[in-house]
This record gives sequence, structure tokens and C-alpha cells, in this order.
Amino acid sequence: MECNLSSSTFPWTCIVTLRFTKSIKGETLGEPLTIQFGPPITSKAAVEERIRRAQRAILNPSTDFKQFLNGDDEDPSKSEIRFSSNCVSLQISGEGVANLSFCDLPGLIASATGGNSGDIDLVKGLVASYISKPSCIILLTVACESDFEIQGAHGLVKEYDPEGKRTIGVLTKPDRIPHGDESRWLSFIRNKEEPLQHGWFCVKQPSSKELKEGITWAEARQKENEFFSMTSPWSDLEPMYQKHLRTSNLIERASAVLSNLISERLPKIQEELQRLLDETKEALDALPREPSSDPLAEIIRLLYDFTRDVTRHVEGIPSEKGLLQVLRPHQEYFRSSIRTTAPDFRVHSRGAEVYDDGITERPSFLRDEEDDLAASALAAYAGSSPNNVVYIDEVLERAYTARTRELPDNYPFVVRASFINEITREWRKPAKNLCDMVYKILSDFIKGLIQDHFSAFGQGQLEQRVRVIVQDHLQQCRVATEAKIDWLLRLEDRPFTLNTHYLAAYKDKFLSYYKAARQRENNATLEETIRQFKPSTSQQVFNQRTGRMEGPEVTGIAKVLAGLAEIGITGVKPEDLPKLLPPDAMEPALNIMAEVRAYFQVAYKRFADNVPLTIDRELIFGLDTGLVEILQARLGITGPHGQRICQELVEERPAVAEQRKDLKKKLERLNAAWRELLA
Repeated sequence: MECNLSSSTFPWTCIVTLRFTKSIKGETLGEPLTIQFGPPITSKAAVEERIRRAQRAILNPSTDFKQFLNGDDEDPSKSEIRFSSNCVSLQISGEGVANLSFCDLPGLIASATGGNSGDIDLVKGLVASYISKPSCIILLTVACESDFEIQGAHGLVKEYDPEGKRTIGVLTKPDRIPHGDESRWLSFIRNKEEPLQHGWFCVKQPSSKELKEGITWAEARQKENEFFSMTSPWSDLEPMYQKHLRTSNLIERASAVLSNLISERLPKIQEELQRLLDETKEALDALPREPSSDPLAEIIRLLYDFTRDVTRHVEGIPSEKGLLQVLRPHQEYFRSSIRTTAPDFRVHSRGAEVYDDGITERPSFLRDEEDDLAASALAAYAGSSPNNVVYIDEVLERAYTARTRELPDNYPFVVRASFINEITREWRKPAKNLCDMVYKILSDFIKGLIQDHFSAFGQGQLEQRVRVIVQDHLQQCRVATEAKIDWLLRLEDRPFTLNTHYLAAYKDKFLSYYKAARQRENNATLEETIRQFKPSTSQQVFNQRTGRMEGPEVTGIAKVLAGLAEIGITGVKPEDLPKLLPPDAMEPALNIMAEVRAYFQVAYKRFADNVPLTIDRELIFGLDTGLVEILQARLGITGPHGQRICQELVEERPAVAEQRKDLKKKLERLNAAWRELLA
């Protein structure tokens, strides 16, 4: 029972209310529910009856409280429960009433009857919930008729106020002390036994008989005064301890202690309350967004937010963990894989003893052009996979075998096409691997986005359904992408290009490269001389007037170059000199090798761009295309049952909903406390 007393110039009144902090099911309410129990009382004699009926209403929560207010007074022992966390509250005001609030708690119990073992913990928890508050003072009430040691309240108080700064000891029923035991209880008054900072007091209240006879407050105080003044050993106490006897002295001390405590604690109370408010708001903010009262609008908003996020990542975000950044290394690896399928033509016959391995260096024109390729691409020129190695005699043999009615030194195009087809057939696996890898990355990526956007809704149903729909849509995009890749591969079945200038330039470069390699085999001395040649800054020039070469005498390569210049052939480089040698018997094979190798340069760059571009268009952008319309249609939210479906989808998980409910209730209580503090 909570009593709030306040002094007033108006007539004495008492308002009895039922204050519920727990529902019938035992759930904690947010803002306590307060119900006035009957009209205001103006007669003090009627208070006891009203309190008794209010207590009966609290202990029978499933029965309408009005039955206890106006109905017959039944047997009070017939109650649904023996103890409750809900309480009876009294608002008493009038002239001569002290400004004081207190709470009368049930006494601790050591055993429970009727199988209600939970009552012991309930009462203990109820008491602890009050005395643990640092802003409350504790009246430790001990009945003198029982041994101090067996009264459990003292131990609980010591637990929550070990230094006794908030505790005032109160001895009751001094008239029932067994003869000869008075001295021990006097030691409490003298604060020698179980000392407290605010000491011990002793009061004597009316007996049950006196209360029934209608004793007044003044009469009760008069009888109390007579008892302590005329009864030994209380009357023999020193004057300084006489101030610890009587109810009036207890009230005076309690008021002073409470006033000092509140003054001391007020700034801390405000800080604690503000901290609790902040923590509760942060906890609420940390929860997923609360479902909207308009579920259809909520679902549509969610879908649009999700698809906008998908679009943003598909277009590209400036982050190292962005979708495009994650895909780029796999695209580069694909390009490198296609590049390594380049035919490794060898300019010597299989099994022949050679000056070196036939090709010892990567062509300079490729080093300058493709310097960004990985080392694996270089392997195509220097001992790469044996599957790519083709010897010059094998090229010529295939050319001779393919001849039909062609004239000598003329070989059908099918020879070149056969080499090209063998290369392009190797492109299928890298292209499929790239598609599979992009699909896997995209699938994992979209699962993460779905979880971020939908995991807090529909008890997992919304997230699950969106995931299934998006995965199905993504799978359809994958099928379409694979079909387009197959189409690109079929395009490469027949060699074709309109980039004839590019093809011709590469053919000339590779032909010179292969011929030079042949010369290193057939004329090693010439090749070594060319390699070691260093042009001089001064050289002979032809004098038109005298018809002679003038200048320092030159020899070797320089002399040959000078001689060519003398007959009008200028711009010749040392590496061009092997072209002046007699025709090679393998010249037809060299031409085929150069043309196939040149076509590879044209085709692989085209294919290495087209496949990633197709995957980007059909799979990556395909995922984003029409996604919001697909989700709306497959979820059924725009159909006749849209509202019901949306209501089911936005429903929170029970654990989240319960946590939100508890936090809101806590916030209500804290806000109410803050308003009272500022009042």
C-alpha cells in the first residue's frame, strides 16, 4: 500500500486508487494503469473498509473490481492470489496532514502454503524493488515480541544499504517484550547493537481491539506518550534517547532524513534518469523500423528502396568492395586466359636440332602493346602449354594435305580456318567459367542486400520470398547470358573481320618476326652480327658531285646499309636485312603462320571484350531490369489480397515485437518520472 500525504487548507479527503503495474497475465505495463476505487472519502472511519475492499480487488485480478467496491463482503481468505506486485494507493490531504509519502510492504515470509512457492520470491523481490532505490529511506521495522535474529528483513536491508545511510530502525510492540529481555532492546535504542547511522526508534501503536473500538489519532498518541513516560525501563532512558521514542519523533526524523537525502540525490537522480532515457531511446532506435500502419505502402517502399540499392551497385559505387571492383579481377583473368590460347608457332621442324628454342623473346611490338597482360600470357611465346605448340613442318604438311586443284604455292583457306577453329574451341571453357563466377558473386551479393533490406520484416517470410523470386530472376538472366555466349562462340566458327588494315599490319609484323627467327636457325652468324650491331654517329655519305662515298671507312652491317643507301634504298633497318636472303622453302608455312597469328590478335581482343560486355548487359544489368515490377507481381501485393499479404509480410518477429513493447513501456515510465521530477 502506497500512502501519499499532503497538507491542504481544504477539508480532509482520502482518494483510494488501484495502481496496476502488471496485467492479469503478469506482463509489465508501460505507464501504470490507475483506477479510482470509489468516490473520495471524507470520513476517516470509512478508510479502513475501503482499503480492505481495494486489497480484495487487487488479489482477485480476474474479477471486475466494482464487485468488491459495491458487493457483499465475502470471506477475505478466498482470494485468487496471496500477494501481488500491484498496489492500493491512498491520496490523503487536509489540514494538519504531514507532507510525506511512504509505502507499506508485506513482511518477508519464510514458507508458503497451498503450493504457492513463488510467493516467497515475489514478496522478497517486491521489497527489494523498493529498498534498492538509492533515493528512498528504509524503515526497518522489527517486532520486539520475536527474536531479532529470526526476522529476515534486517539481512535484506543490509544487502541493499550495507552502510545504513538510508535506514532508520523501528522497534514495535514494546509492550510485548518478555520480562527480563528489555535491556537488549534498549541497546538498540542506544545504537549499540546493530548500529545505524540514523539510529533506532521505538513506537507503540494501537492494538487491534483499540482500533475496532474506534480510537482516534490523538488518543493513540496520548496512550503512546503515557506508555513511554510511565513504563520502565523506557521512562528511565536518558533524555538524549527519549528523542528516539514515540511516533512523532520518528516522523520528524524520517522527514529530515528523507529531505536531506532528496536534496543530496536530486542532481544524481536527474543524471540517472537522463541516462536511462538515452539508453532506452538508443535501444529502440537499434531495433528494426517499426511496421507501418499502412502495410501496402510499407512493402512498396521497401521494394523500391531495395531495387534502388541494386541499381546503385550495378551502376558502380566508388568502393574497393563494390560489385564491379570485385568482378574486375575475374574479367582480367578471363582476358588473360583467352590470350594464353594464342598458337605457339615454332619456326623449326619437330625434333630438329636448333640454335635455340626457336623463339627466345616475346616480339617487341607485343611487349609494347600488351604490357598489362599477366605473365601467363607471355607463356604463349616461350614454352607455353604443349597443346599450343605447332612446328613449321606440321603447318606445311597440313597445307599440302588440304590442297585440291590449287596451283603450286597456293593453299586453300581451310588450312588457316582449321588452325583458327582449334583456337576458338578453347574459348568456350574460359567464357563459361567467367559467366559462372559472375553469377556466383552476383548471387552472394544480392543475398546480402536482401538480408540488409528485409531481414527485420515478416518473421523472415518477406526475406525468404524476395530471395526466392530474385534468385529465380537471376537464374533466368544466367540462362539468357549463356545463350548469348554460345551465340558469340558460334560467330567465331567462321573467321571474319572488316578490320583488314589491322590484320594486314599484324601479318607483316609476324611474318618478319618468324622470318627473322628462321634466319637465326639458318644463318646464325648473320643474326648474331645484326644483334651486336651498334650504329655509329658518323658514317659515309654519297657525294653527288664526285660520285664517291666520303667519310670514315665502314664495314659489316654499316657497309651493307651504306651500300643500299648508295643505290637509293633508304630506311632499311638492320633487322630487315634477312629479307634480302634467298627465299625459304618454308615460305608458304611462314605465311600461314603469320596470317593465323595475326587473325588471333584481331579475334581474341574482340572476343575478350564481347563476352564480359554480354555478361554485363544480360546478367548484371539483367538482374536490375524490371526487378521492382517482378517483385510486386510475384509477391501478389497488387492483387485482390494485397492488403492481407502485406499485413503478413510486415509483421515483426515475436522476439523483436516483445522487445519493442517492453522498451516502449519503459520509456513511458521514464518520461512520467521526468515530468514528475520537473513538476
